[in-house]
Amino acid sequence: MTAAKPSSVGVGLALAGLGAVGFSGKAIIAKLAYRHGVDAVTVLMWRMVLAAPLFLALAWWAGRGQAKLTRADWRDVLFLGFTGYYLASALDFAGLQYISAGLERLILYLNPTMVLLFGVFMQGQRVQPRQGWALGVSYAGVVLAFGQEVNLGAGGDTALGSALVLGSALSYAVYLSRSGQVVGRLGTLRLTGLATSVACALCLLQFVLLKPLNAAWVPAPVLGLSLLNATLCTFVPVLAVMAAVQRLGAPLAAQVGMVGPFSTLLLASWLLGEVFTPGMLAGTVMVLAGVWAVSRRA
Repeated sequence: MTAAKPSSVGVGLALAGLGAVGFSGKAIIAKLAYRHGVDAVTVLMWRMVLAAPLFLALAWWAGRGQAKLTRADWRDVLFLGFTGYYLASALDFAGLQYISAGLERLILYLNPTMVLLFGVFMQGQRVQPRQGWALGVSYAGVVLAFGQEVNLGAGGDTALGSALVLGSALSYAVYLSRSGQVVGRLGTLRLTGLATSVACALCLLQFVLLKPLNAAWVPAPVLGLSLLNATLCTFVPVLAVMAAVQRLGAPLAAQVGMVGPFSTLLLASWLLGEVFTPGMLAGTVMVLAGVWAVSRRA
C-alpha cells in the first residue's frame, strides 16, 4: 500500500465498493422478479443463460496462449463450478423466496468463518482465542437478525429460507477452500470463466428437468431484471473485485467489501419495502465485526 500510487488506490477502493454493491444487488433484483409470478428455478436459469456468453468469452480470453486443460484440471473445474456457482446459486435463489434480502446477505457473509471452521475440522487447524470470539460474535449477529425476522411474522418460512441460504454459504465455502491450488494452475480469470460456464450449463439443465419448456416465456420485466442480474450483479462485480484485489491486495479489498450488507439493507428498504429494524442493524454490525476480525487474523 505504501508503494501504490494514490490514484491506483482510489480506483481500487472504488472498484471494491462497486463490486460489493453489485453482488448485493443480486438479491434485490431476484426478489423484484419474484413479484411477477416466476420461481427461483426460472429466475436463476435466465440469469445464468444471459451471463453465459460473457463468462465463456472471459474463459477464452484468459486462456489465450495457456496450456490446454488436463483431465485433472477439468475434474477440478467441474467440481468448483458445481459447488461454487451452481449449487450455491440454486440454494441462494431458493432461499430468497422465503427471507428478506438483508438476512440473506448476512448469512452469505459468514463465508470466511466457514472456511476457518473447515480448516479446523478437516485440516486440524487450531482456533486462536481472538478467532473464537469473532466466530461467536458473527453467528450471534445472524441469530439476532433471524429473531428479528421471525418476530415480523415470517415464522417457518424464515427457518426454511435461512437453512437454504446457509446451505448456499456452506457450498461456496467449499469452493473457497478447494480453489486455491486450482487458481495457482489456471489463474483467477480463467478458472472463474470456466467454472461459471459450467454452472450456467447446470442451471439450464436444471430448468429443463424441472420445468416445462413453455415456462421459459416470462414477462418482459423479468427478462430486463435478469439481464441486469447477469451483467451488473454478476459479471461486472466479478471483474471489479478482481481488479480491486490487484490494486489493493485481498485483505483491504475484502474490508471494503463490507459495505455490501449495508447496501443490501438500504436497497431492500428502498426498493422492496423491507423493514429496517434496529435489531437487524445490530445483527449486521455484529456479523461484520466478527468477519472482519477473522479475515484480519487470516
